[in-house]
Amino acid sequence: MSSTANGKNGTWRNWGGNVSARPAREVTPASVDELAAAVRRAAEDGLRVKAVGSGHSFTSIAATDGVLIRPQLLTGIRDIDREAMTVTVEAGTPLKRLNMALAREGLSLTNMGDIMEQTASGATSTGTHGTGRDSASIAAQIKGLELVTADGSVLNCSEKENPEVFAAARIGLGALGIVTAITFAVEPVFLLTAREEPMPLDRVLSGFEELWAENEHFEFYWFPHTGSTNTKRNNRSAGPEKPVPQLQGWFEDEFLSNGVFQVANWVGRAVPATIPAIAQISSKALSARTYTDIPYKVFTSPRRVRFVEMEYAVPRAAVVEALRELKAMVDRSGLRVSFPVEVRTAPADDITLSTASGRDSAYIAVHMFQGTPYQRYFTAAERIFTAHEGRPHWGKMHTRDAEYFSRVYPRFAEFTALRDRLDPDRRFQNDYLRRVLGA
Repeated sequence: MSSTANGKNGTWRNWGGNVSARPAREVTPASVDELAAAVRRAAEDGLRVKAVGSGHSFTSIAATDGVLIRPQLLTGIRDIDREAMTVTVEAGTPLKRLNMALAREGLSLTNMGDIMEQTASGATSTGTHGTGRDSASIAAQIKGLELVTADGSVLNCSEKENPEVFAAARIGLGALGIVTAITFAVEPVFLLTAREEPMPLDRVLSGFEELWAENEHFEFYWFPHTGSTNTKRNNRSAGPEKPVPQLQGWFEDEFLSNGVFQVANWVGRAVPATIPAIAQISSKALSARTYTDIPYKVFTSPRRVRFVEMEYAVPRAAVVEALRELKAMVDRSGLRVSFPVEVRTAPADDITLSTASGRDSAYIAVHMFQGTPYQRYFTAAERIFTAHEGRPHWGKMHTRDAEYFSRVYPRFAEFTALRDRLDPDRRFQNDYLRRVLGA
């Protein structure tokens, strides 16, 4: 059941390449019982425990020097309940496999993020989200959870069963236990029509409320060093299906968005002075297009160019001001930023440490190409976001700590009290959790 870590000399690395860890041992349990036994054995050996997904977090939230649990054998759909319209999946199931399996069954999640490489439990535990006027993050679609706690017992949580655990564990940061199965609300598969179109930044910012109100899913990318954005509006459609033609899709999604973009970033990393000129070209490379398809083919897209990222949720009412401040900062800083800034929204939800907990939110994500210095840009951006009581995405880079979180999350103490109860010996602790939740 135990195995060695992948990578060199038993080292685990995340997707962004900015976090590595050397666990004492690795376990790949084939059942919930085996996972619970691994947790109990770790306790006997005095080791901490962490489950990892696909490593898509840019923080060290999954890093451990103790026991690393890999969930790749805990995958697949356990149960489809067509009466309740729920699907129960094993925690290690990649979202890509879940989305494809649901589509085959004529079902879909209501909303999803823009990539689907992550595992179901990794994505939900860190608060992965897409964009939505009425529909919220993936975790907000959870109806039930199965959780292995620090003493090796299995806890089922829902609105009816252990509701106080359910309130927090949907976005549990790996701090309350190891999620082994998730029950999601689903609906009959539907069609979305996507309209992608370039738009001047000034027009997007002045019309942001209308664009948000008139579309079920609105997002945009602003290209620093330009006044240009690319907008995307997804709305439900009666059909017919009109997917992006294969060759056009390859050209736009693979060649332009990944291939040419990769080369442009290599050039920009080697010669930063070229970045503003490249940005002008990039912002005009993608032309308007409209297509209609099933949800996962519209919401998600491949991301092959490696980067590091910081993303903050600010109150939706503050997003335009925060973006104007971000643009002014980039313009006067002399920074060279080759990656677009991504802006999305989410309605308020009732999950204790969700970035949208109790408030309508907008997300601003800043990225830097892997291997380029990002500290100065991220530090300056973070200063703007925190001035608006921003809440950083749990799986993306930030410098905040428990003291800060206790101010921006009204229910922060509720979460830490639950952690004291479920994991008094800090079996699931690591350096990241010590920083963000306190010792």
